[in-house]
Amino acid sequence: MEDLVKLGQAFAQAMRDRRGIAHVDEIYAETAESVEAVVPPGRDVRIAKGRDAIKAKREDWAAHHHIHTLNADGPYVHPPNRFALRFEAEVTHRQTGQKMTLREIAVYSVEEGKIVREEFFMLPK
Repeated sequence: MEDLVKLGQAFAQAMRDRRGIAHVDEIYAETAESVEAVVPPGRDVRIAKGRDAIKAKREDWAAHHHIHTLNADGPYVHPPNRFALRFEAEVTHRQTGQKMTLREIAVYSVEEGKIVREEFFMLPK
């Protein structure tokens, strides 16, 4: 369980430090999957498959949003191989100027020390 806690702590800190894109290569398995709760606006799929697709998804999101604050709370562990983080972010959509508070829970599955799947749970409006 100690390795799971360390991985979750490192991941949460990378997100708080806004190294979420750079950290993908270090912490995700090559074949990892990222599953959104719904199809995000401007995209046509819920699931990004592979480390490069996950990184591209994050780069696209960062390009379209100005992040004012980002908090990653956790990890909340579920041994032997899962942890969760609670995210809250204040952002402005660059194109529309719309300010938003985003809240979600993400559950991460780990194999051999790397994240193999992330699933996002949204707070309904």
